[in-house]
Amino acid sequence: MTAVFLSASVPDPRRDPKYHSSADVVAIRDAVRALAAVVLPHATLHWGGHPAITPLVSVVARSVGLTGADRVRLYQSEWFPPEQRPTANEDFERIVLTSRRATLGESLHAMRETMLSAAPFEAAIFIGGMEGVEDEFDTFRRLNPTAPVFPVASTGGAAGLLFERERRGLGLPDVLLTEYAYPTLFRQLLDLPTSRGRG
Repeated sequence: MTAVFLSASVPDPRRDPKYHSSADVVAIRDAVRALAAVVLPHATLHWGGHPAITPLVSVVARSVGLTGADRVRLYQSEWFPPEQRPTANEDFERIVLTSRRATLGESLHAMRETMLSAAPFEAAIFIGGMEGVEDEFDTFRRLNPTAPVFPVASTGGAAGLLFERERRGLGLPDVLLTEYAYPTLFRQLLDLPTSRGRG
């Protein structure tokens, strides 16, 4: 396995209620931590610098000594000045900065185009989230049409909506909705071995 893409965020209650109303914040955090723990020993994890997600990945990456550029690719748009970026960014040796454009929307679009064409991705995992996660799902599918995509519906938010939208067309497994043992789920989905010393 070479590269896995993570798209995730914690829905903001001040924004569209269709995302926040179904979101399970505990499940989102558990799933992000589990994915990092399962993927980092075997592949490079790519993700955008969301302030609720980067600290979760950082904790796991530091715990296994894998904050170096060989296993993580953190993307950040220059639309956000340094003082607005997550302090957890400093835990990573490599941050890919993408150019600031005329608007926030154009800047995020540029970041996603760069991020999602950066590697021969073997899979993408979508956790919680809002419209940005939906945008990343559609962009990933366009740029990586043969790579499997897994919206983790049990985390709610955009991932739940994507699962309902795509479950039949993509033949998505029901475990994405029913399984909360996320380390086991991700090892099965990504066909990764069980970590030494763990069940």
